[in-house]
Parts: sequence; structure tokens; C-alpha cells
Amino acid sequence: METMTTSPAIEMNGVWFSYDKTPILEDISFTLKQGDFLGMIGPNGGGKTTLLKLLLGILKPDRGHIHVLGEAPHRARRRLGYVPQNTDLNNTFPVSVMDVASMGRLARSRLGKRGSSQDRPVVEEALRKVGMWDRKNTPIGKLSGGQRQRVLIARALVTEPEILFLDEPTAKIDPEFETNIYDFLKELNRHATIVTITHDVGVISRYIKSVACVNQTLIYHEEPEITHEMLDMAYECPVDLIAHGIPHRVLPHHHGEG
Repeated sequence: METMTTSPAIEMNGVWFSYDKTPILEDISFTLKQGDFLGMIGPNGGGKTTLLKLLLGILKPDRGHIHVLGEAPHRARRRLGYVPQNTDLNNTFPVSVMDVASMGRLARSRLGKRGSSQDRPVVEEALRKVGMWDRKNTPIGKLSGGQRQRVLIARALVTEPEILFLDEPTAKIDPEFETNIYDFLKELNRHATIVTITHDVGVISRYIKSVACVNQTLIYHEEPEITHEMLDMAYECPVDLIAHGIPHRVLPHHHGEG
């Protein structure tokens, strides 16, 4: 497909967005190339999740232009995967792990890829990769929050996305599986662009290729390094950061705390 090789993964130009006249994002412009692994950082309430929803076509900007894989976001949606932060599935609904993961194939069915004989191996592979194949017949309501998160990741993977968006994918997952998830995403990044919101500085240095800091505005850095400018904008405190796996530390003298 022509757009897969020639179009950037994401293009945003002069994007503004408000909720009830309250500015959430202001004048966002950046370009992300295909094949990148973007880590998005910033404070709670800074607009990170809103930005993802704009890229997915769930929300529309007040001003500015957005292209995803060369298309308007709502047109590119069939080529995207999304793992939301909220795992509040209906625990009383009688569906199994296999049922929930298979829901990701519905969009593909509309594109002519119908048939359980084609879908089942894809669903099985995704569930194995997130460590949930042995629970395939378990009702979704019997799972822990972390286990449900794994199933949601599998549901996104079975769409075979060209871009996978994840909103803090390991927030409710046990620490040992957190490493497995990012190792898996690194492998998936060989074939798909990854965009993930994270608060883990270690993830930035070990797995991703570029960083964006979002706090109403956006600062983008094309290397896996959090700059002082990003941290000043995100956390409003002076920091001393050493990249490549060593977390930042806050310096003892603060000015303008509050």
C-alpha cells in the first residue's frame, strides 16, 4: 500500500482542543514517522489521553489539521489499534477471554477477512503473547484488573494494526509482566508504529525511540531521552536527569512550589 511507505504515521498542524471552552490542548504540531516507538509523558490532566482520542478520530479538534497514515483519523481507524487505560468491562456479561479478544476481528471481517478458520490462529497468537491463552475460556468477570488489561491488549493486537496506541498499558499489571509487555511491544515495533502513554522513565530509556511531553502544549524529541525542557514543562521542578536507564532525581532547591 502506497501510504504505508510514503506517509508519516502522524501529522498534527496547529491543533487546538477545548472541553466546554476550557483549553486542553493548544497549538500542537509535530510529525511522527512510521516505524517509530513514541513514549508520551506529562502530568495528569495535561491532555495526553485527549491527544490519543484526537488521533483515533474519537474527538475532533477545534482548529488545526490531523492526518494519520495519510488519512483523516476517522478514515484511518480500521488501521489502528487502541488499548485504553480503563479496564472496567461489564463483569456480569457472560463473555469469555476468547470472546473479548475475538471482538478485535470484527473490523477485519468488514474488510472481507471473514471466517473463524482465519481468525482463531490470530486470536490464539495474541492471547499467548500476553500470557492469557490458558485462561481463554474464563469469564471476563473472573479476572483481575491486570488480567483484563492483558486481554484488552490482545483485542487490539488481533486487528493487526499499523499503529498501536496504548494509554498506560501496564498501570494495573504485575511488575514481572510489565517487562514482558514492553519486550513484546519492542518486537511488535518491527512491524507497527507504537505510541504509548507512560510514567515510567525506565521505559523511556530502554524501549522507545522518541519522546513527547504533553502539558497543554507539546514538546517532541526524536531520541529516547527526556530533556530538561520537557521535565520543566511536565513537572515544574528542576531535575537532574541521566538517561539510558537511570531515573531522574529532583534537586533539593525548588523555586515557586505549589
